[in-house]
Amino acid sequence: MKYVIETNKSELITKVAVELKNVEQVKPTSWSTFVKTGTHKQRPPVSKDWWYDRAASVLVKVTSRGPVGVSKLRTLYGGRKRRGHKPAEFRKASGNILRKILQQLEAAELIKHDTKGVHKGRVLTPKGASFLNTIAKGMIKIAPTPKKETPKPKVEEKKVEKKEEPKVTEAKEEKVEKKEEPKATEVKEEKVEVKEEPKPTEVKEEKVEVKEEPKPTEAKEEKVEDSKSE
Repeated sequence: MKYVIETNKSELITKVAVELKNVEQVKPTSWSTFVKTGTHKQRPPVSKDWWYDRAASVLVKVTSRGPVGVSKLRTLYGGRKRRGHKPAEFRKASGNILRKILQQLEAAELIKHDTKGVHKGRVLTPKGASFLNTIAKGMIKIAPTPKKETPKPKVEEKKVEKKEEPKVTEAKEEKVEKKEEPKATEVKEEKVEVKEEPKPTEVKEEKVEVKEEPKPTEAKEEKVEDSKSE
C-alpha cells in the first residue's frame, strides 16, 4: 500500500478502471445505459464505461476509508440538487448502483466484510491490496529519477563559454575602426580644389587683349595720309 499512497488518485482510478475490464465478475447491468447516479443529477453519465470508473473509485475509497458501507458511500458521492427559485439542497447518491458494485467487487475477492471496533463494512483483501499495489508501482516507474545530478555539469559549461567570449576585443576593434575614418583629409582636399581654380588669371588675360588693340597706330596713319594728299 506504500505505492498507492504516493500516486495521484485521479490517475490511479483511470488505470484501475482499465484493469477492471479484464475481471469477469465486474460488469455493468442492463439498466446502466439510461440510469442516473443520483436524484441531484439532471442527466445520466455521458461515458460508456462509467460503471468501471465508479467501481475503481469505490475500490480506492475502501482502501482509505475502510470499513465502509452503502450509507457512507452515498453521502460521499452525493451532491447539490437544484430546485429552481428555491435554494439548493444536498441529496445522497443512488444506493442501488453502489450496492451492486460492492457485491461485484466482493465476488471478485477484492473486498470483504469486516468489523473494526464499532464500525462494520467492506475492507480491502490481500488480493485487492496486491492488485492496487502492482498498478501503482507501474505508475511510479514511469516517473523521472534524480533531478539534482543533471544541472551541475550544465552550469559549469555555461561559465566556461562566457569566459571564452571575446567581448573586450570586439569593443576595441570598433574604436580602431572609428579612428581610421579619414574625416579631416576630405575637408582638406575640398579646400585644395577651391584654390586650384584660375579665377584671377582670366581677368589678366582680358586686360592684355585690350592693350593689344592698335588704336593709336591707325590715327597716326590717317595723319600721314592727309599730309601726303596736301
